[in-house]
Amino acid sequence: MTLSLRICAIIIVSVIVLMGCQTPPPSKGSIIPTLPPAPVTDLDIVMGQTVFVPAYAEVFYGSADETLPLTTTLAIHNSDPSNAIVVSSVRYYNTEGVLVREYVETPIQLKPMATTAIVIEPQGGGGWGANFLVEWGAQTPVYEPVIEAVMVSRQGTEGVSFISEGRVLTEKSSD
Repeated sequence: MTLSLRICAIIIVSVIVLMGCQTPPPSKGSIIPTLPPAPVTDLDIVMGQTVFVPAYAEVFYGSADETLPLTTTLAIHNSDPSNAIVVSSVRYYNTEGVLVREYVETPIQLKPMATTAIVIEPQGGGGWGANFLVEWGAQTPVYEPVIEAVMVSRQGTEGVSFISEGRVLTEKSSD
């Protein structure tokens, strides 16, 4: 192989590698995947909960003046193998308790054993005391869904990750 062909091959490979290194612009958060809306007029909710989930958009490190931004994923797992649940509201609040965003405009149905997630980028505006309120219901008695936040960050070769479990605030049951 001649020197000019080697140089061309190196340039082509370098361009391909560099194209793969682009970072997408940050977003304020999105639901992954998009779920079908549930027809509200057809719902007869017999069981449901409001769940509080602590979520940390940043954590302190080194001192009270330094914070590490985190990517937060709220995961809602339908743990019932036979029945769907309906997620009617997901509200994200910042450290001061101010509503940052409502993520569910129309109730969404989560099929048996399915999971949905909301991803909050590090610049999502929550702060070190962010949290979610999730409201769900079901038309038949079901196993409670597992609702938790997963926070991760990476700087250089170091990384941090942890999970925060949801806590039931209110409950509606078929009793």
